[in-house]
Amino acid sequence: MREIKKDKLQVNIYAGRPELGAAAAETLTARIAELLKTKEQVNIIFASAPSQNEFLAELLKKDIEWGKINAFHMDEYIGLDPDAPQGFGNFLKDRLFSHVTCRTVNYLNGNTDPQEECKRYSDLLIKYPTDIVCLGIGENTHLAFNDPHVADFNDPLIVKVVDLDQDCRVQQVNDGCFSTIDEVPTHALTITMPALFKSTYAIAIVPGKFKANAIYHTINSEISEKYPSTILRRHDNAILFIDEDSASKL
Repeated sequence: MREIKKDKLQVNIYAGRPELGAAAAETLTARIAELLKTKEQVNIIFASAPSQNEFLAELLKKDIEWGKINAFHMDEYIGLDPDAPQGFGNFLKDRLFSHVTCRTVNYLNGNTDPQEECKRYSDLLIKYPTDIVCLGIGENTHLAFNDPHVADFNDPLIVKVVDLDQDCRVQQVNDGCFSTIDEVPTHALTITMPALFKSTYAIAIVPGKFKANAIYHTINSEISEKYPSTILRRHDNAILFIDEDSASKL
């Protein structure tokens, strides 16, 4: 493992995805244990993407007090079939939530009134302030579905409806989630930038060659909504876990 630091952001570079996933899982396990020394429950937002697969698999091997965790996910498509495997809640249920017993698992519903769902989920995030966010970074540097054209570092909202840009939708095909871009929904619900940023800890898990440009900009470009992930460099307790593929343009 190699380490670099840019502004406040710690960057750990691993040989490959297995090592990266194991290290990120170890870090999350330690953070949970640390928080539970002073708190009765821990509130965690999880990302849903193939980039998280190794990390989620390693989490299942850990001795974690899941019964003290309130779990959330950061985004969801609007109008996708409720049982579709591409649904982000379904993704996490399949890989994590169906294997552990959390205190609560709070799913975003993309098949109800979008504005009412934004209000419902926002109220839950106010009730359970985020301790840890486990996130990915998109090929276009988005965090959750805060693509550059809708990302707002000072967003007054906690959860909002967004339209997805072309790069974001292409990524879903590159990830193997959809066969063609025409199958990818055009709109989604997302937790906003400030709501993600206010977490006590941020653990960013970003392997793979398709993320090399995004990692380059995350670390080297000016901090701005043009490259939403650059905001991680201002977070007091953020660690970026990358592999040699995603680090290849640094």
